[in-house]
Amino acid sequence: MTDDIGFMPATRLLELYRARKLSPVEVMRETLRRLERYEGAINAFVLYDPDSAMAAATASEARWQKGEPRGLLDGIPVAIKDTQLTRGWPRLVGSKTINPDQPWREDAPATARLRSENALFFGKTTTPEFGWKPLTDSPLTGITRNPWDLDRTPGGSSGGSAGALVAGVCPLALGTDAGGSIRIPASFSGVFGLKPTFGRVALYPPSAFGDVSHVGPMSRTVADAALMLDAMKGPDSRDWYSLPDDGIAYREQVRQGSLKGKRVALSPTLGYAEPAPAMRRAVERAAQVFEGMGAIVDTADPFSESPMPIFEPLALAGFWALLRAMTPEQIAVMDPALVATCRHGESVTQERLVEALGKRAVLGAQVRQFFDRYDLLLSPTMPITAAYADPRDDGQPDPNNYREWLTYTWAFNLTRNPSASIPCGMIDGLPAGLMVTGPLYDDLGVLQACHAYEGATAANWPSPELAAALAKAKRTAGGQVTAKIQPLQAH
Repeated sequence: MTDDIGFMPATRLLELYRARKLSPVEVMRETLRRLERYEGAINAFVLYDPDSAMAAATASEARWQKGEPRGLLDGIPVAIKDTQLTRGWPRLVGSKTINPDQPWREDAPATARLRSENALFFGKTTTPEFGWKPLTDSPLTGITRNPWDLDRTPGGSSGGSAGALVAGVCPLALGTDAGGSIRIPASFSGVFGLKPTFGRVALYPPSAFGDVSHVGPMSRTVADAALMLDAMKGPDSRDWYSLPDDGIAYREQVRQGSLKGKRVALSPTLGYAEPAPAMRRAVERAAQVFEGMGAIVDTADPFSESPMPIFEPLALAGFWALLRAMTPEQIAVMDPALVATCRHGESVTQERLVEALGKRAVLGAQVRQFFDRYDLLLSPTMPITAAYADPRDDGQPDPNNYREWLTYTWAFNLTRNPSASIPCGMIDGLPAGLMVTGPLYDDLGVLQACHAYEGATAANWPSPELAAALAKAKRTAGGQVTAKIQPLQAH
């Protein structure tokens, strides 16, 4: 039953806990076993803490045995991306510039909410340094690899979270997204990821990239993401952008939506960038599924040109602010490519930045008017399947040319719309992602549409192809955990 436990949705685990057919202790044992089995190959974790995880699982088991669970996620393992403060664990953000030997007494808003719902914290997942790029490698942790193909990246910056989900380590993982960092790894890794409406989930500490940064759920099923969003959403006074609680029980309403009569725009290019032919076909097939469920699908582009000239100065200004806060000694141990990118930010003039802010406001209004005509927008999440994890010299998508293939996701960080990536098939053995974007504040509509599509198309976990890939990863890992991962002692 171990593989069954590894790939069970959180919603199913809760049903089995309630029926006393499975316990949080059994699930946590399997979580730790799978982490140790695959970690040597995929390198998805910065740290894990088996002692505290098992203690929390034992306490959860006792509550369930008494019929007194507390919280939406009591006994559910959740992986925490290492951009988030987590009480008792370091927040290292993939960087050697941060001293881990600190008290670490504070939770970020998302981790505080998850903890209050009695989710089981067992480890923190890898990120590129300060979450800066769409792959996951860093000076601190090295290269994180895609379980589907170890030569490929799971994407970034939430690549460790995506890898943990694909390997069946846990059913839920926390991600962040300032330019696609939830949706990119969801697409490359074949999982579900939601960038909620900006402010739906509070963010603290504030990002260097300002009000394009979001926190959201990652999972293998849409219902699990809805459950996790319920656990995390709501205001926090440390984040002055955070929205009031909308009062929606996403876990209950996600199954109630219908696509019949929905006005859906299909945009394979978003109006400015052609995807790979196979990716275009995958997205067009997905649109046909929406039509088959009663949606009215039209081809329509939300943009007439790339919004990158708006996004770039905002991002570069954030990079420059990040670098200016560092000492020369810290800069010396940073990712050289990150340092070079940060230095480009010095050239962003006040005039250019003010112009970008003005154009962003116009863009946001244009997209809002676009959604006056449409309920949903379908597009590729990425123009390609997973890029290679290591640099290459043959022109294939890799870490050195990511600016050529990071195409679509960041547009909706500018406009703050809820936007998700959901698997829409396989291309040459790698997952393809469909991006489903909705009007501002309509996170429920996006989740309901994705749930309906998932119900019409979803395959079982793990697929035969994934099972074969994981068998290869297990042999590569040799059952060993990399030396850098050690149990932590709470301060």
